[in-house]
Amino acid sequence: MRTLLLASVAAMTIFGTVTPAYAGDEAETFVKAITEGKTTINFRLRNENVSQDGFADNANALTLRTRLKYSTGVFKGFSAVVEVDNVLALDNNYNSTINGRINRPVIADPKMTEINQAYLAYTGIKDTTLLAGRVALNLDNQRFVGTVGFRQNDQTYDMAGIITKPVEDFTLTAGYVWNVNRIFSDRHAFGNLDTDSFVVNGKYSGFDFGNLTAYGLFIDLNSPVVYGLSSQTLGIRFDGKKKLGDGNLTAIYEAEFATQSDYKDSPLNYSAQYYHLVAGLSAHGFTGKIGYEVLGSDNGVTSFQTPLATLHKFNGWADKFLATPAGGLEDFYGSLFYKVGGDSPLKGLTIGAVYHDFSADVGGDYGSEINLLAKKKFGKNLYGELKYADYNADGFASDTRKLWFTIGANY
Repeated sequence: MRTLLLASVAAMTIFGTVTPAYAGDEAETFVKAITEGKTTINFRLRNENVSQDGFADNANALTLRTRLKYSTGVFKGFSAVVEVDNVLALDNNYNSTINGRINRPVIADPKMTEINQAYLAYTGIKDTTLLAGRVALNLDNQRFVGTVGFRQNDQTYDMAGIITKPVEDFTLTAGYVWNVNRIFSDRHAFGNLDTDSFVVNGKYSGFDFGNLTAYGLFIDLNSPVVYGLSSQTLGIRFDGKKKLGDGNLTAIYEAEFATQSDYKDSPLNYSAQYYHLVAGLSAHGFTGKIGYEVLGSDNGVTSFQTPLATLHKFNGWADKFLATPAGGLEDFYGSLFYKVGGDSPLKGLTIGAVYHDFSADVGGDYGSEINLLAKKKFGKNLYGELKYADYNADGFASDTRKLWFTIGANY
């Protein structure tokens, strides 16, 4: 059945921002499609330090990720992508989740070498792409499905899917996922999630003030240990920005609602809702936002979960809420960022801060968190980033401070 689905690309799962195969002119022969493909390589060296109450020793990870990617040319509508990742642990005084160092805090960047992507694409149908294989998949803002791109090993999806534009300004994405390759690597007991999951996503971008998206996510996990994460999620999202007047002021806005319930083999019987509202302004290099996000709880017994999300992107960079507490989560936050313009040597430098106030949907407070960031590109190929998170616990988890220094190169 899985081989048939892979070959036909007929089943349905979600597709978001998928890295396309080489998009050059169609090759004259199969040999040229192979020999005239595109190869890229990137390196990411990162030092991450974690100080967490309850551990006598800090965790420190110095890791180097090397990613090699090859995209063929297009021949008779077909193309392919293969991408391999290698992560080296140059300083492994941390709990990678598989190295046995449980006396230190977790930094989920294990030493590994794996195929990150390997998929076949077909673009021979007008305004349609068919894809099958292992795919780095990001949907919308990655709140429900993403690659967790901040970590050294991506979360990728063994899947078959379709992206099509049946009418102007409307994109339909659908697919079927049979395995989730998680960031913990194949050596972890739960590094893979065996699943029979479907996703569908329809996005209309014809409004001059934003995009309207409706989606469904049907997660059916096949391991008894994670049956409780099997769920059905239906949602609607609107996001956009609009220039105000004749000046440089731009309004930024976002609104999203979703409802979730148990699905297939889940032993739970629940219903929970999700809300997210964002309002902001941008002008002269400054961008400020205020947001309110709620992952609801069903009477404090169970809560709205997002097991396939890019979780590091949401609810604070200290990653204290990777699983939503049973009482749910309310996150009231504000952010302010500035990107240097002009022609100075600092052009392109981005600095910013985010403040989170956390509480339960059913229950009391959880604490607060401060996030700080500075990043800059150096020429065409190099970049650097300094990032900090400070979580102050109040009735949930423990005080945690994290510091990252990253340098990278893309070729």
